[in-house]
This record gives sequence, structure tokens and C-alpha cells, in this order.
Amino acid sequence: MLLKGYLTVRQVAKQLGLTEYRIRQLIREKQIRATKIGQWRIKLQDLKEFVKERTNK
Repeated sequence: MLLKGYLTVRQVAKQLGLTEYRIRQLIREKQIRATKIGQWRIKLQDLKEFVKERTNK
């Protein structure tokens, strides 16, 4: 089942070039907002916000 607007940990890891383990660490550290829907899911908007916060200004 696909949830519109949500990405899996695997999808986020692939997009950011990080490991799934590191994405789960960031979720635990509350650096990336996520929702537990069977497994951790990240809203596309929350991912964009995470990247924006870490971009040089």
C-alpha cells in the first residue's frame, strides 16, 4: 500500500545518500519528523524542510 505524500525510510535514505540506519537515528533524535504507520514514514514536506534547514544561507 502506498501512502500519498509519505516516503519510507528506504526511499529517504536513497534520496539523501545516507543509510537507513542513519535515517532512523535522525528520526530518534527528532531531527526528521516521522510518523509510525506500520513502519516509519516521512512526509515529503518534512523531508524538504529538513534539507532546507541544513542548507547554507
